[in-house]
Amino acid sequence: QVQLVESGGGLVQPGGSLRLSCAASGNFFSIDNMGWYRQGPGKQRELVASIATDVWGNYGRTNYVDAVKGRFTISRDNAKNTMYLQMNSLKPEDTGVYYCNARNTFSGMDYWGKGTLVTVSL
Repeated sequence: QVQLVESGGGLVQPGGSLRLSCAASGNFFSIDNMGWYRQGPGKQRELVASIATDVWGNYGRTNYVDAVKGRFTISRDNAKNTMYLQMNSLKPEDTGVYYCNARNTFSGMDYWGKGTLVTVSL
């Protein structure tokens, strides 16, 4: 069992910044990838950023959706079992509920947090 709890969402003006946190607990032995998803109003949930956590040569590799490249940074603090998403130069289209995800890409096992709301607006 893996538990994920997001925090750090809120209201921010365009051009501002937020840092989201995902605190993880439980058995992460089989987890090889973690990421942040978001779901904006009237949109499908999409993968925003991911980071590899396996030991097969991919550890630390990151990927970003084109819309956030150069603005968002995903990272992990292994000692604290916490994943972060630093979001800079926020735009109104970044608005949505952001979800923390952990998975085993081979077995398809997926774990989700409940989400944290990010609103970018004047």
